[in-house]
Amino acid sequence: MNAVLLSLATFFSTCAGGLFALTFRDRLHFILSFTAGVLLGVVAFDILPAIFELAHEQGIEAIGAMIALVVGFLFFHSMEKLVLIHHVHEDDYSTHHHPRVGVLSAFALAGHSFMDGVGIGLAFQVSQAVGVVVAIAVIAHDFCDGLNTVSLMLVHRNTTRRALAMLALDALAPLAGAASTLLFQIPPAFLLLYLGFFAGFLLYIGASDILPEAHSQNRSAATLTLIAITCLGAAFVFATVRLSGAG
Repeated sequence: MNAVLLSLATFFSTCAGGLFALTFRDRLHFILSFTAGVLLGVVAFDILPAIFELAHEQGIEAIGAMIALVVGFLFFHSMEKLVLIHHVHEDDYSTHHHPRVGVLSAFALAGHSFMDGVGIGLAFQVSQAVGVVVAIAVIAHDFCDGLNTVSLMLVHRNTTRRALAMLALDALAPLAGAASTLLFQIPPAFLLLYLGFFAGFLLYIGASDILPEAHSQNRSAATLTLIAITCLGAAFVFATVRLSGAG
């Protein structure tokens, strides 16, 4: 039940991201830099230690989870390229405006958000502390999901009403994902694989989507500031993990 309650925060985070896209997108780079650091920190300071700890407790080799991490990274890279979720550089292609592409891409982001909720629920199956820290990462990431959902819809000349409808779907998806994990309990071996896969997903989102977007429209003078904010995001997770006792 804690997973569902925390996933409520992802609802508001996604909505905030979408509304931000409608008003203050030109100031987004600072938030994106911090978010990238948060995602990197969650993988390094929370998910990977949890994988190795669970593997040790269960007497299971952790190599399967590491393979799943690489598979997760490459899977979402392939999906983004093949399904045309080019939300990072879509503005560069001003002649490509297809409302259906915007809707399909927004649906794909909603699918990602559903899996975010599943990630929260499964993290709570590892431990309370791991669940809380993973939820923090998902909340930060879903702000960007909300932003990207609205941006994708608008850049393909969908109406504001349709963009807000897809934003609502994206915001509700993590709730459904977290609630679904109340219906099943997965064995530790499969949980290790999922945590590895989820870590690969977070690494891809942070390194390949969020960081490039944060630096895409900024002069070199702002680079050091953005790097410092990214480091602050990672340090925030490190402190959170230590204080919660998850690390």
